[in-house]
Amino acid sequence: MKAVTWQGKRDVRVQEVPDPRIQEPTDAVIKVTSSAVCGSDLHLYEVLGAFMTPGDILGHEPMGVVEEVGSAVPNLKPGDRVVVPFNIACGQCWFCDQKLYTQCETTQVREQDKGAALFGYTKLYGQVPGGQAEMLRVPQAHFGPIKVPEGPPDERFLFLSDVLPTAWQAVEYASIPDGGSVTVLGLGPIGQMSARIAKHRGASTVIGVDLVDERLEMARRHGVETIDLRTTKKVGDAVRDRTDGRGTDAVIDAVGMEAHGAPVSAMAQQLATLLPGPVAEKMIEKAGIDRLSALHLAIDVVRRGGTISLSGVYGGMVDPMPLMTLFDKQIQLRMGQANVRAWTDDILPLLTGDGDPLGVGDLTTHRIPLDEAPHGYEIFQKKRDGAIKIVLQP
Repeated sequence: MKAVTWQGKRDVRVQEVPDPRIQEPTDAVIKVTSSAVCGSDLHLYEVLGAFMTPGDILGHEPMGVVEEVGSAVPNLKPGDRVVVPFNIACGQCWFCDQKLYTQCETTQVREQDKGAALFGYTKLYGQVPGGQAEMLRVPQAHFGPIKVPEGPPDERFLFLSDVLPTAWQAVEYASIPDGGSVTVLGLGPIGQMSARIAKHRGASTVIGVDLVDERLEMARRHGVETIDLRTTKKVGDAVRDRTDGRGTDAVIDAVGMEAHGAPVSAMAQQLATLLPGPVAEKMIEKAGIDRLSALHLAIDVVRRGGTISLSGVYGGMVDPMPLMTLFDKQIQLRMGQANVRAWTDDILPLLTGDGDPLGVGDLTTHRIPLDEAPHGYEIFQKKRDGAIKIVLQP
């Protein structure tokens, strides 16, 4: 089969690789019909390459049709249409009982001291072959895959794999009061959907912050107030001006480790990618730093007693945190990978009912063949050609 493979920094290629097969009774194999490129994939493309091996298959936002199931997968059959969550969980262990599926004890990557395994995401998370491919082996298929109805196009459901649950959890963790306010930092796919979900769930003021024209315009189409980082130098003051001088009740940081505006940290990240693999691994894992511009901005923007919800990925180990400010402002901070299956029962009815209340039909900007994945990665990473969300179609 064809698959998108990692070969090095800013080097992904479509190659022929062996077809997946059933390896465990709880496995399924699906024929992939769509697979999206995630902002987290760009971390592998750029910063986290030290934890990759040439030939690793990328991608963690797939959906498709079941081809084969193992003997311990009674809930699926060939021909079922399914979306596959990016995290791999058994649904039965202690953590899964708490709906903390990203911490699943069955798939935890203990040798790396990490949580549940993820599709297509480095040796830190199990080095499981990903879904940017023609076919995919799905471990723990008795629990993970989400059956969806026939008929609507893939993109009606595809974002159940990651974007929608991640954004839903970001809003849940933000604890926005009914009729309250939230600032969303970063208007990529997660930021876009976080803003829309916040409005859907009752926030009266939703402010989105970015510096890319197409992202700002997309947010405005969905009723989000916007602030352009290129023309607004004091974002905190601008937000306070719109919120009676207090700041918003909550801030969702949908940016993460590669935020703009941190040249020293950016240089350190880039230098680490030039080191030999084992050295770079230790450098990033033990002494890595993030570009914390977005997090520091969140701390400034949120009102006293408010909540910051982190959905953007951070990977540093020695990041300096302004604890005095966090303590003084009495800020609550919540974060983590999305526990996908904890939220899908809430989201799926919004995708199968009348209308499109979350605007999922207005997120994908590029639909391209799998063979053109290298081009898709390049324009997404460089924010060219209006690329906000790219869907690969085998």
